[in-house]
Amino acid sequence: MAKLEATQAGFDEALMLNPHGRVAEATGQNLFLVRDGELLTPPLVDGPLPGITRASVMQIARDQEMPLYERSLTRSDVYTAEEAFLCGSATEIIPIREVDGRRFEPGPITQTLQARYAEICRGRDEKYLDWLDFPH
Repeated sequence: MAKLEATQAGFDEALMLNPHGRVAEATGQNLFLVRDGELLTPPLVDGPLPGITRASVMQIARDQEMPLYERSLTRSDVYTAEEAFLCGSATEIIPIREVDGRRFEPGPITQTLQARYAEICRGRDEKYLDWLDFPH
């Protein structure tokens, strides 16, 4: 219903809040924010699904030695972020362009993770080949 409401209002996606008003996820993707060079994502206790893509992004970030924190996030955190992106199996990593009139540009952390993830998914990084399932 949230996705339908968002698309009817001219948006592509909706961010979901949990009963305590904390940001959980989008309707079918996990959320990541960047602020002060740190990658932030809601902890599982706040309601996001423990997606494979979410876990993959977190591992790639760790491997790139990016500061990563699972932290409860509010709408204010979204509005004050420098970068924002969603991730999921179908969309891979997709930058957020706007939330409630607040515009974002894909910054260096989003671009780095997006490029790394794409390379890994296409089998171009031997370190992560065990993440892939090749037909026999």
